[in-house]
Amino acid sequence: MSLPDKGRSTDELLAEIARLKQDDLPVRGGKVTAYVYDTGRPEVHEAAARAYFEMLEVNTLDPTAFPSVVEMEKQVVGAVAEQLGGGSGIFTSGGTESIMLAVKAARDSRETAGRPRMAVPVTAHPAFHKAGHYLGVVVDAVPVDPVTFRASPADVEAAITEDTVLVVASAPSYPQGVIDPIAEIAGIAAARGVLCHVDACVGGWLLPWLREAGAEVPPFDLSVPGVTSLSCDLHKFGYAPKGASVVLFADPALRRRAYFASASWPGYTVINATVQSSKSAGPLGGAWATFQALGREGYLELGRTTLAAARELREGIAKIPGLRVLGDPESALIAFGSTEDADGVDVFVLSDEARKRGWFLQPQLSYAGIPANIHITVTGVTLRGVEAMLEVIAEATEAARERGPAELPEGLVELVAGLDLDALDDAAFGELAAAVGVDLGGSGQPEMAVVNAVLDALPADRREAILIRFLSVIYA
Repeated sequence: MSLPDKGRSTDELLAEIARLKQDDLPVRGGKVTAYVYDTGRPEVHEAAARAYFEMLEVNTLDPTAFPSVVEMEKQVVGAVAEQLGGGSGIFTSGGTESIMLAVKAARDSRETAGRPRMAVPVTAHPAFHKAGHYLGVVVDAVPVDPVTFRASPADVEAAITEDTVLVVASAPSYPQGVIDPIAEIAGIAAARGVLCHVDACVGGWLLPWLREAGAEVPPFDLSVPGVTSLSCDLHKFGYAPKGASVVLFADPALRRRAYFASASWPGYTVINATVQSSKSAGPLGGAWATFQALGREGYLELGRTTLAAARELREGIAKIPGLRVLGDPESALIAFGSTEDADGVDVFVLSDEARKRGWFLQPQLSYAGIPANIHITVTGVTLRGVEAMLEVIAEATEAARERGPAELPEGLVELVAGLDLDALDDAAFGELAAAVGVDLGGSGQPEMAVVNAVLDALPADRREAILIRFLSVIYA
């Protein structure tokens, strides 16, 4: 792209955006079961969009310059704290930033003889690994039960060392939608004098409404003794526009450990509550408006419909030959895999077949003894299309059974495993991918079964290296 010589009209720009988006997955309607969250109420999204635009050019860098930022954030964070056991909070751009701040606060709250460490279940979000990488905190992986997929309190305790600054639990963990034994893990952490963070990015603004709608939800928030911080995304089941999350701290002193200030230069005063400095208040305005537009009654009704849809999906998937639901999810996240008998199917092929029928079902690679599977996020709009979704899953399963597993060229996995990636530039890597039928520069919705099958056969560190090259080629 190069800048045009003359400015273009708004109509031209919007038409160009529409063209660019023609191959995007749809963000409304419930056929995309990851990445997007839909209430099924257009008026709520409209209110959020208008508020977002109204606050678009307000800069949250200096709250003394824009008092509206302070008032809106206090209201949004206050509503979250009221639902989740109190505490003091920070509005952030998403779960990764919330987690980053929680890890920073933990790291800065305790002196360690060696490198600071955190005990993290293998099902916890990779944002903890990202935070550890950026902040110099070692991640000690904690295994989970192979049947329930919940973190083992005994293994958590065994992972705690003299240098451990944080213990992590999930409510729920994303892969299988199950809640770790929060009370036990937090109790262990407290007894050892270690902080405990609950990653409720997915469940924080969902589980209270599911509980009120009749679901059995164990205690998980800051009301649980030993829980010292919690992350809660509002752009998930809060249904706010993207860029909205909250991290809560049980102690205001711990929240201050998340802040950053610098007076070591001759310019303006720098004090940041978040990783970012300048940023738009648009997401904050969108979250505030979404809360106001839905209210308690709106969220409770969404909780009821989400709970009903999740139950129907779990029951319906369990009846499809060749499929099984993994674990016993307490939330609105469902993972299903292939049965271990001869009737099982390749879930990566199943995902591609569903995409051909207009539905995006998110594939997940195998890891730490957990088999490859398909992930579905159930939202407020899902109940309207749950029967259609089950029909598509059944059709895609049968089609996958007929096609058989993804066929990999002989020696491909070994070739990829042995590649010297540093010796390949992006163009050469793209050509190699094209040679095995993977077009990284194409448009539309590509089939991914072969790519996922190759990645699934590689160890995690090799997967990561390959994924980085995929990303580099896509943006080349």
